[in-house]
Amino acid sequence: MRYFLIILLFALPIKGQTKDFFLDITDQIQDNEFRLSYGVSVTDVNKDNNFDFVVTGFGFKNLALTYKDGKLVNIVNEDIFTDPNRRTIGVAACDIDKDGYEEIYFLNTDTYSGDKIYSDRLLDLNEDKFIDLFEIEKNKTELNLTAGRSVVCVDREGNGQYGIYVANYGGPTRFYENVNNKINDQAVKLAINKITGGRAIVSGHILSDQSDIFAANERGDNFLYYNFDGSFTDVAKDYQVEDRYENGRGTALSDILYRGRLDILTSNWDGNHRAYVLDDDKFIDIAKPSYSNPTKIRTVISADFDNDGYDEIFMNNIGEPNKLFKILEDGKFEEIKIKNGLETFGLGTGAAVADIDGDGILELLVSHGETGLQPLTLYKADINEFNYLRIKPFNKYGAPARGSTVTLKSNKRIHSKTIDAGSGYLCQMEPVAHYGIRENENDIKVEIKWTDGSTTSLNIKDLNKTYEVKQN
Repeated sequence: MRYFLIILLFALPIKGQTKDFFLDITDQIQDNEFRLSYGVSVTDVNKDNNFDFVVTGFGFKNLALTYKDGKLVNIVNEDIFTDPNRRTIGVAACDIDKDGYEEIYFLNTDTYSGDKIYSDRLLDLNEDKFIDLFEIEKNKTELNLTAGRSVVCVDREGNGQYGIYVANYGGPTRFYENVNNKINDQAVKLAINKITGGRAIVSGHILSDQSDIFAANERGDNFLYYNFDGSFTDVAKDYQVEDRYENGRGTALSDILYRGRLDILTSNWDGNHRAYVLDDDKFIDIAKPSYSNPTKIRTVISADFDNDGYDEIFMNNIGEPNKLFKILEDGKFEEIKIKNGLETFGLGTGAAVADIDGDGILELLVSHGETGLQPLTLYKADINEFNYLRIKPFNKYGAPARGSTVTLKSNKRIHSKTIDAGSGYLCQMEPVAHYGIRENENDIKVEIKWTDGSTTSLNIKDLNKTYEVKQN
């Protein structure tokens, strides 16, 4: 009865408000049951060149939701995908074997901290069948049997071969790579096998010309790993982002000053949310109280939902209202009052964005769980007239170039976006740089900075399309 009441409350109108920012399009999700869900990723599950939402289930099966005939429909029911033990919370996808297709890492946990029973799984689609690479005999010695939270993909050497960083809780960090056709944990070799309360991770061009890593932790220092030719050095203290007395949750990379470089949005469960921008040789927090005031945060997403050329920040909270902010010039965050997407009593645990139906507007899928059963919800901006541009980079093997940076330059702005590597908290966005176009914006050029630091430039002649760009 309690959960039925929650859903009814979502639907109640708020007096005095006119047109809402979001449309609630949850009815497009077919067979949308009450369930416990955590992480969400966006990848091409079945190699049909279309993105799908991968939704984890805790006590419920994992889903692969594709857009078909106006509905989001689950296309995978195999036990190996849905997880026989039903203990999946984190998920990320990337190409670990340089075959041009993304493998899917499912992080399982059956305990809060420390040792666990059920190992994580790494699925590879082989001849229309999923194979768990950890079930191959030679890989069984590398199982992750520590409770974890988030996963991020890292092309640390810039050669197109991704490794997988696993943020464990109460045990050592893992860093899995395919070495001579065997899955190996490289964390000890790389000296990043720290024992901490790992929560959220992002990877991209934060400081170096390669894939750096920022890890938001609980009950201890955050990590900021500077990448020097494939090796990592923790510089969090040097750059003043260790934030040791807070408890990290959601984090994202976003160009919040519109100056052509990535900044760090990181949010805390106990303590203020941060908006870190690089100032000379350190990061400074520019967040004002309206943004920084603590909330029961889970996922943080930076994206241009309404295609006006300015990014929004969506804060997915649990047990209290979600929040939405627009990033204006000069690092000013303006709160947007919402009805749809507010989810006053929502049990938000994860969220991801993708233009799943190909209409040029991003969809926002929100998962719920942890403290109670709730269906998934789906939103998109309520807009009619707009222009957009989508840049979809592929590395030299033909896989999504996660961790690369796309920078748009025009008469109106310089604006960088990361090709999301995951996992701000449990989740991973579509591997596309999506730009709304500002009023009277022209002379648009785009530069892609690949994971090896090299660049590719292109002049944009036509809007309202997706440009696919392959690394030479």
